[in-house]
Amino acid sequence: MQIKKAIIPAGGLGTRFLPASKVQPKEMLPIVDKPTIQYIVEEAVESGIEEIVIVTGRGKRPIEDHFDKTFELEEALIKKNKFSMLEEVQRISNLVDIYYVRQKEPLGLGHAILCARSFIGNDPFAVLLGDDIVLSEKPCLRQMIEVFEYYNSSVVAIQPVPNKEVNKYGIIQPKGEHIHSNLLYMDALVEKPSIENAPSNYAIMGRYILRPEIFNILQDLPAGRGGEIQLTDALNELNKMQAVLAYHFDGNRYDIGDKIGFVKATVDVALSRPDIRDEILVYLQELYSQAGSTSERKSV
Repeated sequence: MQIKKAIIPAGGLGTRFLPASKVQPKEMLPIVDKPTIQYIVEEAVESGIEEIVIVTGRGKRPIEDHFDKTFELEEALIKKNKFSMLEEVQRISNLVDIYYVRQKEPLGLGHAILCARSFIGNDPFAVLLGDDIVLSEKPCLRQMIEVFEYYNSSVVAIQPVPNKEVNKYGIIQPKGEHIHSNLLYMDALVEKPSIENAPSNYAIMGRYILRPEIFNILQDLPAGRGGEIQLTDALNELNKMQAVLAYHFDGNRYDIGDKIGFVKATVDVALSRPDIRDEILVYLQELYSQAGSTSERKSV
């Protein structure tokens, strides 16, 4: 069973980024010069995904336009002999086969995934959340696909977080010993627990490989936290029927739905770019020196 299809839920309102997200989808906010959702699509493609369905909502048309052909722009670039830009623009529209389905009401992540059921059918599939960018030598999703291909079990991506932040995430309760250094069985998932009630500090980080049995569970699942269909609840039910594995992936993950995470991602991506790295380093060093001078003056 090979993973060739992926779902990217992108129907959220992006309220944490108002007013920037008032008329522009938060998924289209740029990290340097590329919209955030393109990083996620590229990770899927580099991992072997051949078809993607993006679950959208009202006001998300710019996402569709971004991955579509832009004849007027291409013609203008040709006339100006900007062929490297032309090649990049054409590459975006030819990355992968992308389909779109509308989530008519914001009823939760589980509901968004259920909206793509007819597209997925009876195949295992990947889910990449639109708020999470992962930078790694081997794509995070590729790492997870390799785990699935060996164990034939659903997989969630995890990384440890500071104890004070467990209430921001779905947290796993490990079961028994590690299968190996990066892989765990799960006893349960707890959505945004308090520090006192968190079963671990291993947080789910926006990447999933799911077997198709999850759809039957989501279809019959009652609304959970916040009156929404929670994927966490569905995974707990699936874990009663078959093992759901937790994989501690290699890579740096950024919550680009959060302002601080967005800024960190922007800085790190800029530093990874040979064309702008040196100038950014000089600028950051200047800022550091200025901050040091200000601290010294305050201490005096």
